[in-house]
Amino acid sequence: MEHAPSPKFVGYRPARLSPAESATRAKDFFALMDGRRSVRHFSNEPVAMEMIDDLIRAASTAPSGAHKQPWTFCVVTAPALKHAIREAAEEEERTSYGGRMSPEWLEDLAPLGTDWRKEFLDVAPCLIVVFKRPYEVMPDGSKRKNYYVEESVGIACGFLLAAARNAGLVTLTHTPSPMGFLNELLERPDNEKPYILLVVGYPKDDCMIPNIRKKALSDIASFL
Repeated sequence: MEHAPSPKFVGYRPARLSPAESATRAKDFFALMDGRRSVRHFSNEPVAMEMIDDLIRAASTAPSGAHKQPWTFCVVTAPALKHAIREAAEEEERTSYGGRMSPEWLEDLAPLGTDWRKEFLDVAPCLIVVFKRPYEVMPDGSKRKNYYVEESVGIACGFLLAAARNAGLVTLTHTPSPMGFLNELLERPDNEKPYILLVVGYPKDDCMIPNIRKKALSDIASFL
């Protein structure tokens, strides 16, 4: 009987900050992220691909079940492909806004001013389509399961959003449903499923956002 190889470990000694510096960093990072907003009015100003590379590298540092790293990041900058994605997304969104969404859902969306039109998919310089991989295809054609895929990919997307904010970029998380058209347009294999379409770039000079507030700490946390 074959046995799994023994795990190998290496030393880990991250830099220890003083309590004062830790507190300052925590406060500064909160202030940075508290300024993050979802944007729908993008400039067409290009974003350096080296920066996009580093954003994806940052996202890939996220923890994952059994360290399987069950994600693929597809970067789309070609205008024709972005337009094809827009057309397919708008077709699904027209159906959703035209009857697939419940009245309650539409009521909750009303203050955000959204509709089926997604011109930002054409205008923004970069789309990052994140795919989850429920399983891997082995060299012999067999399937090997990944674990905690939804959680792992969700955390990676959170890292990606934070990295973009830290780099001075704005983003929009877009999830047209269903998203199977992304597999076809991006020619992704069957073991990859679309998870989120992240729009990345700089805001227009006259960018507007909904005037909304985040919940207070007392509404989202319990200290026991």
